[in-house]
Amino acid sequence: MTINEYNFAGKKAIVRVDFNVPLNENGEITDDTRIRGALPTLKKIIADGGAAIIMSHMGKPKGKVNPKLSLGQIREAVEKALGCPVGFAPDCAKAQDAANALKMGEALLLENLRYYPEEEGKPVGIDKEDPAYEEAKKAMKQSQKEFAKTLASYADCYVMDAFGTAHRKHASTAVIADYFDANNKMLGLLMEKEVTAVDNVLSNIKRPFVAIMGGSKVSSKIGIIENLLGKVDKLILCGGMTYTFAKAHGGEIGDSIVELDKLDVALDVEKKAKENGVELILGVDSVCCTGYDFGTFSVKPGAEVKVFPSNAIEAGWDGLDAGPESRKKFADAIKGAKTILWNGPAGCFECDEFTAGSRAVGEAIAEATAEGAFSLIGGGDSVACCTKFGLTDKVSYISTGGGALLEAIEGKVLPGVAAIKG
Repeated sequence: MTINEYNFAGKKAIVRVDFNVPLNENGEITDDTRIRGALPTLKKIIADGGAAIIMSHMGKPKGKVNPKLSLGQIREAVEKALGCPVGFAPDCAKAQDAANALKMGEALLLENLRYYPEEEGKPVGIDKEDPAYEEAKKAMKQSQKEFAKTLASYADCYVMDAFGTAHRKHASTAVIADYFDANNKMLGLLMEKEVTAVDNVLSNIKRPFVAIMGGSKVSSKIGIIENLLGKVDKLILCGGMTYTFAKAHGGEIGDSIVELDKLDVALDVEKKAKENGVELILGVDSVCCTGYDFGTFSVKPGAEVKVFPSNAIEAGWDGLDAGPESRKKFADAIKGAKTILWNGPAGCFECDEFTAGSRAVGEAIAEATAEGAFSLIGGGDSVACCTKFGLTDKVSYISTGGGALLEAIEGKVLPGVAAIKG
């Protein structure tokens, strides 16, 4: 069943969305992207003559009530965006009366799901090394099923539209689906777009396929890199992982970030790329600094900025961005691509002195997209780069999922999708 085939008239639909939006100190939303992303699904339910019960998490309350993470703070914003009355249930596990009172054409927003440890299904207050942990884990899994059953009891059908949490087997993202038959559970419009976008990149590949993997650590991306090596034509590795590869070949990297215990992994990646006929592209020069504050994303007073070869950085200097030769190399590799995946920046883009690498990548992707390439951008930092450089409307698709997208790219089955598709 797909949401476009389903008629919600007279039905109450419980919808898992991702309304984990950033709030300022006054509880005001600073970025409503996630709310806007869920609107097509919610509006479809209301337009059909149905009612929507909206559930989400916010932050990490770890099974405890935290007023600063209450979804009640965003009720008015959701009501304004949705254009219909939106009520609020202050306890997501005791919302039966509110659900019963809900009229067609209205919506009900449930309180933060993660106020209950049953949502994530992890035992609290007990260490994994404790002999009683396994028994506690078994008990919590049963409690999770009961929690999911309670949530399911509020509605006639279930819609999963939170790609950002689709990689988690939580009560509201996967377990709840067990309490609806195949004709009454479906992916929402946002989820369908996300799944299609990933499929375009991994299954419906138009070549050349170029992937750009950035970020600070090889270790956090190794599963994705290995999966991509069997699919891409070119793989650009940039950001902090540049220096682990440089060090693996005996290069001097100054004070740059490095994973000394992953030097063999870097060499293995190079070997597998060669075996798979993949052109592996690494930065050859870096914009370096003698004093960068990672806490405030700023250059300290009196610090110097200079370009070095990435394998010949002097002591006291920290590689923070791709240099001019690297930027040209990356842009040339992206030119002519027909499928593009970008995850992770090319440098510390938060600071204006070190945005050039990420900007070069983003602009090259935008140019290739204008010439017919399908480009998928995922991961918070890559999305932030597109926003900062004004490129959000110049790429094919920007994913709302961080961890979910990475696991999908890695080839893993997402519980939130499997629970619907079976």
